[in-house]
Amino acid sequence: MRDLDIGAGVIVPAALLRAETSRSGGPGGQNVNKLETRVTIVVDVDALPLPDERKQRIRERLAGRINREGTLRVTSQAERSQLANRDRALARMEELLRDALVEAKPRKRTRATRASKERRIREKKQRAEIKRLRGRTE
Repeated sequence: MRDLDIGAGVIVPAALLRAETSRSGGPGGQNVNKLETRVTIVVDVDALPLPDERKQRIRERLAGRINREGTLRVTSQAERSQLANRDRALARMEELLRDALVEAKPRKRTRATRASKERRIREKKQRAEIKRLRGRTE
């Protein structure tokens, strides 16, 4: 297995990663019945070489993928070979960790322009007029 480069000079050593294999579903003929091609990559979030606040950010952003023991799991079974699934799962793990560590830019408050407010009111009046004309004529 290879090390994961999650950006900003941070490398997750392969020793912290664990690969688990199991039988995969889907097409594949006899392969499906006898080979373990599904690969699950597991890493303990607490063991990552990151400061505590960055680990906390990972826990918050990837909460749905982290279990009670604090391990992050990524599974791949799209390919018919174990090696290809392992590479795919490692790439996905790398991408998830990289995206989770990106700091969100603070939002700048903006105001609607006078022209946009007037346009909205004008369109509302036009729509109301169209609906009024659909009514019953007496």
